[in-house]
Amino acid sequence: MSDDAVSASAKGATFMVFVQVGSRAVTFALNQILLRFLSPQLLGVAVQLELYIISTLYFSRESLRIATQRRSDGGVQAAINMSYLAIAAGLPIGALLAQIYLGTNYPDVPYLTTALRINQFTVMVELISEPGFVAVQQNMLYKTRAAAEATAVIMKTLATAGIVFWSRHQGTNLGVLPFAVGELAYSTSLTVIYLSQTAAVARLKEFTLLPQRLKPSNGYVLSLFSKPLLYLGASLYLQTGIKWLLTEGDKLLVSAFATLEDQGMYSVSVNYGGLIARMLFRPIEDSSRNLFAKLCAAPPIDKPSGTEEKESSKQALNNIRQATNILRDLLRVYSIASLIAIAVGPTAAPLLLQLVAGSRWTDSGAGEVLATYCYCIPLLAINGVSEAFVAATASTKELQYQSVWMGFFSAGFAISAYVFLRVLEMGAKGLVLANCVNMALRIVFNLSFATGFFKRNDVAFKPMDLLPNLYAVGATAVVPSLLTQSRGLLGQYGLLGELVRVGAIGGLFAAFV
Repeated sequence: MSDDAVSASAKGATFMVFVQVGSRAVTFALNQILLRFLSPQLLGVAVQLELYIISTLYFSRESLRIATQRRSDGGVQAAINMSYLAIAAGLPIGALLAQIYLGTNYPDVPYLTTALRINQFTVMVELISEPGFVAVQQNMLYKTRAAAEATAVIMKTLATAGIVFWSRHQGTNLGVLPFAVGELAYSTSLTVIYLSQTAAVARLKEFTLLPQRLKPSNGYVLSLFSKPLLYLGASLYLQTGIKWLLTEGDKLLVSAFATLEDQGMYSVSVNYGGLIARMLFRPIEDSSRNLFAKLCAAPPIDKPSGTEEKESSKQALNNIRQATNILRDLLRVYSIASLIAIAVGPTAAPLLLQLVAGSRWTDSGAGEVLATYCYCIPLLAINGVSEAFVAATASTKELQYQSVWMGFFSAGFAISAYVFLRVLEMGAKGLVLANCVNMALRIVFNLSFATGFFKRNDVAFKPMDLLPNLYAVGATAVVPSLLTQSRGLLGQYGLLGELVRVGAIGGLFAAFV
């Protein structure tokens, strides 16, 4: 059972990575053309509208998504029933956040109110896909998920770019309306594929995508909703606001303290910097969370009293050992890859941005922000997979304990952001560094929790074993100086020569590591 789960997760994550890379390649090419037609101000408003969608979906479904990955007596059907609570929550949460946004001094951009209303409808369309998403996760149908997300991303980009190009050709200023239509295309594609693909699976697996009454017992509310999952979801929801603040706090701060032009530049930098996270780290994080929940669902029995209990205890212990090895290997790979990002990324990032987006964005300061963001990418990766382990294995009490610590993390993030933005006046670069502080604090907590969890189950897990060796760390310290001293070596070949120079040094360093 555990071997099948590990194999399915590994294959699923690999497939999702390849599909993500393929779909992102198409959208990446279109977005580079799109950037030539957009101003930083317009992109800044688009960031605010995207934040509305992300926030509404997050508060509506995030805690329920994590809760439904745990085992329940009602099986897949109990999880699907829970997903309808997200749909019910989406309407009032979306209406409230939209009213709050319209009540503020929002920018004077054409069709902004119309775009916001379209986004409000878009949220409900995407939430309708939740029963299908839960069925995909419960049955580990990662190919279906990868196909749905890849198609949705491509449709979003085609719709947005198509309307922008048409409006330019017609000489019409549609403001942020193309972005709203693109989001609607994304959600519609996602919902259609999820529901259509999982409907066929439902007939074979004997569950339904509609809410269905389960066996009457004290373990269910209205014979529909599992009490353990409800309690877990409620506990998770208490920390949803804090986690959202830690995750999206950079967008809030940049919206509050920066001009629309600065917001647009920050958005470009974060989108490029987060491309690796979306393509590679996110699929691994999602599949590993599901896998850890299955492997660590039942702790080993301390004092077995029969052959059957001994076998069950032995299997549970083996599962936890497997979870330890998987977590250790993932973090070890991430720690080694982070050396390359830290050593070569800050030099290569501005050059690549100039190549794909043009000198206008590089000269605006976005290149320096993107260079700073390279320090954040490794922390994003390590925090993602370690936090997936916490979400999959922590008890309700431990999640409440995590909420308390997240309050301290929020304070640390806010203080560091104030220092970098107001005291040191570092602008968008300071916001990236504040994010690094935020991620580092969360990683310390996650690794501490994992160490304690495995120790309680008599399995060794030492975070210090995850660190690269001294030779690799030493080379990482030398490479930035080497890149600086060799600057201009191929200067006569312009940007291409610089890319070749950085690529050659970076390639040799990566091979050495």
